[in-house]
Amino acid sequence: MTTSFDFTGRTALVTGAASGLGLAMARALSKSGARLVLFDLDGDGLAKAAAELNLIRPDSMTPFTGSITDQSAVKAACDLAVELGGGLDIVMNNAGIAGNAPSLDLEESVWRNAVDVNLTGTFLMAQAAGRVMAANGGGSIINTASMYGVVAAPERAAYCATKAAVVALTKVLAIEWADRNIRVNAIGPGYVRTALTETLVEQGRLDLDALNARVPAGRLGTPEEIATAALFLASDASAYVTGQTLVADGGWSSYSYL
Repeated sequence: MTTSFDFTGRTALVTGAASGLGLAMARALSKSGARLVLFDLDGDGLAKAAAELNLIRPDSMTPFTGSITDQSAVKAACDLAVELGGGLDIVMNNAGIAGNAPSLDLEESVWRNAVDVNLTGTFLMAQAAGRVMAANGGGSIINTASMYGVVAAPERAAYCATKAAVVALTKVLAIEWADRNIRVNAIGPGYVRTALTETLVEQGRLDLDALNARVPAGRLGTPEEIATAALFLASDASAYVTGQTLVADGGWSSYSYL
């Protein structure tokens, strides 16, 4: 998928960039001209992602291995973006985990880990980036929520609760930081055909035909479609949009399915 967005001269930081939606966002930003810092806990996966993206635009990406739950690592990554590009214009705040289990069986450690990564980590990155942006004239932060941040599903208590919190957090930061020229929005993906999805289908843990039948659009989304929606939120085309969650789910959350 191609886009007409132009981010030449801008510096972006993408979390969860080693695979899936984060890698798709990084790839789309690279093709649109941005300098990138790629942030992920998976150092080996990050190195592979950086090598791939440097084939698109040589020497335009820098990997940073760390956890978004580590405040010092988050600050260091933002500082690196400033060092490389003179500022930080865009953050794709994408890193997250699932933690799905029946609620009666959900272990406390799984719940706390989901809160730490999906909510606290999202806040720490937004806060660190917001401080940099406030000192440099503004920017755009896109938090990855989920369609399950606006509707619910069984056996996803930790995921739904934390993603709904990301939606609320996005609104709070947007109204606090609007006068500093910092826009904060969220992207709410539905089911997307990532490598993980393909693996779950192959293992028989996910019924692709049933999912396709449930989505009004008749299919799952692609990582490129989610990335393009995120690019819109990062771009000047959405200059008057802040505090919003763009749900890209093929109509799933609008359909009261029987």
